[in-house]
Amino acid sequence: MREILIVGAGQAGLHLALGLLRNGYGVTVVSNRTPDDIRDGRVTSSQAMFGTALGHERALGLDQWPDCPPIDGIQLAVPGPDGGKAIGWAARLDEPARSVDQRLKMPAWLAEVERLGGKVVIHDATPGDLEEYAARYDLVLVAAGKGKIASLFERDAARSPYDVPQRALALTYVNGLTPRPGHSAVCFNLIPGVGEYFVFPALTVTGPCEIMVFEGIPGGPMDCWGDVFTPAEHLARSRSILETYLPWEAARCAGVELTDERGTLAGRFAPTVRRPVAVLPTGAPVLGVADVVVLNDPITGQGANNAAKCASTYLAAILERGDQPFDQAWMEDTFERYWAGARHATAWTNALLAPPPPHVLEILGAAGSLPAVASRFVNGFDDPADFAEWFMDPAAARDYLASAS
Repeated sequence: MREILIVGAGQAGLHLALGLLRNGYGVTVVSNRTPDDIRDGRVTSSQAMFGTALGHERALGLDQWPDCPPIDGIQLAVPGPDGGKAIGWAARLDEPARSVDQRLKMPAWLAEVERLGGKVVIHDATPGDLEEYAARYDLVLVAAGKGKIASLFERDAARSPYDVPQRALALTYVNGLTPRPGHSAVCFNLIPGVGEYFVFPALTVTGPCEIMVFEGIPGGPMDCWGDVFTPAEHLARSRSILETYLPWEAARCAGVELTDERGTLAGRFAPTVRRPVAVLPTGAPVLGVADVVVLNDPITGQGANNAAKCASTYLAAILERGDQPFDQAWMEDTFERYWAGARHATAWTNALLAPPPPHVLEILGAAGSLPAVASRFVNGFDDPADFAEWFMDPAAARDYLASAS
């Protein structure tokens, strides 16, 4: 039995660990937090997951939350100068998305690791620990996207157009939000020159909720969280932003309250692609996973989806490897298999962080009267590779709009 160690107990690390355990591998997971630490801690992400990623979970029996409210579609709005909507439309997803608070999911998956015979070690691993792990295990994977260990993986400048944060980020988990008419949806609002706001149903530690996500352009009016110190102030600032820029969203917030005192988060980071292999001083290679090697801004909601897709790709590569060594060449090839899909999510996400070019505005405007265009755009959130065929290129976009008309 081959022995594999995974540093990090998040979406990708635990997904991969459970897949390996179900296929007869020995697995050790190193986590810097106990299940209680995670369950009782602050929210960590918004984690809206679309059909393909959910399918990877279902294949391993990891979809343990049937009471999670579905996200049936996506609604897009752009405010106009008169306080109304210059653009406003909605379309359904081919398969509903879902969002389960990682404070629910990760403790349950850690328990499942142990139930299946894996070992969970509570330890804040250091770069020095990796040397010991590499000497003892057939393969070491790093799925912890923060701290000194993640910094061992060199930034890939050719694949990382940004070297500073592109958005000031904030999350607000709430109850009492008035549902949108019709089907449930990610309500995605683009505020030119200011930033983005989206909100969608989810399941958290207190039950069904809605997650508000704020993306402010640095230095702009939505980059406004530095003087917010309490949960109540965070909620008040959230409502103030909506009242100022998105009156139709503010109208849904008359009865909102926080799900819990730890249901808020604010911060920022630079979107970064790193080289997949870190070579330790002894010459031993370790392989980076998900956010460690491909860290995208959450503007397109791809983080948890990329994590599930990365875990699925790595799992298949490990199973195919059989008894052969997990050498550096194999690690790099395995990452490139993942990057073949992740590059599309990365390119699309990075494009949306820039001011929209004319052809993108044409697409978003046309989707209001062309249901096929709206549907294709909405379902691209599940399969961003499709955007390369039409959305990312001005000529291809205009050809497609002409044919759709």
